[in-house]
Amino acid sequence: MTCCAPGAESAAEALGDGPENDDAALMSASSRLSEGRYQLELAVPDMHCAACIRTVETGLKSLPMVETARVNLSTKRVRVIFDPAKGEPSRLTSAISKSGYAPLLLDPGMAGGGDKTLKTLTRSLAVAGFAAGNIMLFSVSIWSGADAVTRDMFHWISALIAVPAVAYAGQPFFRSALRALRGGHLNMDVPIALAVLLALGMSIVETIAGSPHAYFDASVTLLFFLLIGRTLDHLMREKARSAVTNLARRAPRAAMLIRDDGQHEKIELKEVVPGMRLLVAAGERVPVDGRVVSGRSQIDMALVSGESVPEAAGEGTVLLAGATNLDAPLIIEAERPASESFHARMMALMEAAEGSRAGYRRIADRAAAIYAPAVHLLALGTFVGWGLFSGNWHTATINAIAVLIVTCPCALALAVPIVHIVAAGRLFAHGILMRDGAALERMAETDLVFIDKTGTLTEGRPVLTSQSLGGVTELRLAGALAAQSRHPYSRAIAQAAGPVPALEGEVREVPGKGIEAHTPEGILRLGGAHFCGAAIMEESNSASGESTVYLSRDGALIAAFSLADEPRPDARPAMAALEAAGVPVRLISGDRPGPVAALAHRVGISDFTAGMTPADKLALIEQAKAEGKHPLMIGDGINDAPSLAAAHASMAPSSAADIGRNAADFVFTRSGLSAIPFARDLARRSARTVKQNFGLAVAYNCVAVPLAISGQVTPLIAALAMSSSSMLVTLNAMRLRLGSGPANTPDTAEETQPAEAGVRTPVAA
Repeated sequence: MTCCAPGAESAAEALGDGPENDDAALMSASSRLSEGRYQLELAVPDMHCAACIRTVETGLKSLPMVETARVNLSTKRVRVIFDPAKGEPSRLTSAISKSGYAPLLLDPGMAGGGDKTLKTLTRSLAVAGFAAGNIMLFSVSIWSGADAVTRDMFHWISALIAVPAVAYAGQPFFRSALRALRGGHLNMDVPIALAVLLALGMSIVETIAGSPHAYFDASVTLLFFLLIGRTLDHLMREKARSAVTNLARRAPRAAMLIRDDGQHEKIELKEVVPGMRLLVAAGERVPVDGRVVSGRSQIDMALVSGESVPEAAGEGTVLLAGATNLDAPLIIEAERPASESFHARMMALMEAAEGSRAGYRRIADRAAAIYAPAVHLLALGTFVGWGLFSGNWHTATINAIAVLIVTCPCALALAVPIVHIVAAGRLFAHGILMRDGAALERMAETDLVFIDKTGTLTEGRPVLTSQSLGGVTELRLAGALAAQSRHPYSRAIAQAAGPVPALEGEVREVPGKGIEAHTPEGILRLGGAHFCGAAIMEESNSASGESTVYLSRDGALIAAFSLADEPRPDARPAMAALEAAGVPVRLISGDRPGPVAALAHRVGISDFTAGMTPADKLALIEQAKAEGKHPLMIGDGINDAPSLAAAHASMAPSSAADIGRNAADFVFTRSGLSAIPFARDLARRSARTVKQNFGLAVAYNCVAVPLAISGQVTPLIAALAMSSSSMLVTLNAMRLRLGSGPANTPDTAEETQPAEAGVRTPVAA
């Protein structure tokens, strides 16, 4: 069905007719990925079915310069990764044009101008409805027994109404079919266009011959019902994508640069580079990820974290793109370009979710690709069979037209993508970003959960409660080391230490262990007990529910810091919901047994393992998969990235390190953990809905096709049946929008004593 993102056409510029005029514009619109590799995104608003996807991608992939080409049918865009050294960029647009589609160059800075596709469909629908109503009035008179002269006059009047109405209202189908034929391929609109034109042409011939029957009502009413189905489908798709559309509209359009001379200059987001100082006025959104260097204000983090309560921001606070500055101006230093900002990554996740090729979707695409030729063969066979065996070529033509209409694979093409679109929108509305449809299918299969402790099961905002060794000097030294890491414990120590001078020498972070710096004063280490050589002290503190971070110089312990971190809101109900669904939960952490056991006790997890390295976590994931399990890994930080990538499905909080977010299939932006059972439940419902849609599409064809071939279905009934099947699978998918979202209530359940059997012996590094 035809769909286009609101304003997609108005937010694009048509490319020039001459390829020599396009190369500069195309390279300017491309983003460089690596040496010799560029990415270009083009709008192709004429795409509307699985055959369109296959045609455009095949045409592009035939070029030696193209590495990958991926079509997103929902946004009507194609993303191409290419090497300009192997060919001019204009060859990309030429390949799309030769496939029968008009490529447009995206202009992200332009605002939308309304949904032009909807306007076109609405006007066409109005014309077809007006014509169908008037022609039906004349048909009633003919059916009531009008004499030959009156009948012929009504037929001619109907022709005068039907011909211009079909010519105008049928343009969405005719143009699509013509482009497909020019490109040397078939799509779903080819049989539709043939059916409408054949019915109209036969009616004109019958009217000229003075025959008692004409089919103007069938041709125009057919077009009317087809347009109803296409318009409703377009509206439903846009409704399902409303969350993504709203996110796009919230994107900052520009940034206010503070130049070296103190002057302010408004620049485009793509011109922002790390290190630039930007002014964020009160009421404006943060344009890129950056760190506050001057000013204090309250920040609305609803878009970033889902929290409605504003947070205070001052010097040193890290702000993510999309957050809103509420009170006073802030000066921030950009840390990432706009293309890598938090807002851009959210948009990329959502678009990937809609444009992905999940297992079910690949099946539907392959089926739809061979469907159009099969439809024409069936129609031809029906025409020849009825003509030869009955001798009535008039009836043969009517039955062939009915077959062309009834076999349109709209329901099959919609079966999977509409479910993924609705599910992605529902997840996003509740603060969960989905990478792609394949991730949704994998999430539905999960039967075991591994969850990390710090920053995942806990808030990730620990506070320094005490310092058992050393003094202020050691705290400042630890703060200088901690400033090099995004680990929650490091951030807590850095915050407690306050402003500190930068360390001299090489600093590196060892995932799962700590931070090491080679300085003129010696080798400094901040991290776990074994990493810092404090195993004896760890044993003496193993019963404590707090976590301890150690500081050593050249292997000698010089300070120890105790930190406490609270579990996330609704952690206990979320874990209970997973267990109730028959999904065991296992806490795996690199922390000491004492803090791990205490936290497991608080949130109701009986199976937990402490002292784990990243390699240990990965080994557990691989072992579970070898046993036939489908593990879901939930974690954050660099040390969890291998496990997130290896698990059958994975989730990470938005506060996770970049590498953790990039490795995860789902990212949840709100503080509660109820997103986990909610996402899994929605994934399972989505899998059931996809299967139901496949069943509906197959059942429809099993019933409708034999009836049409046997002559039991008229073109009008065929149009009704085909449109109804498309709307049925779409409405079935929209059921995913029903039901309540994840709760975000604090855990108030009573705590119980942990089972001693749940404490496992730490695995050696």
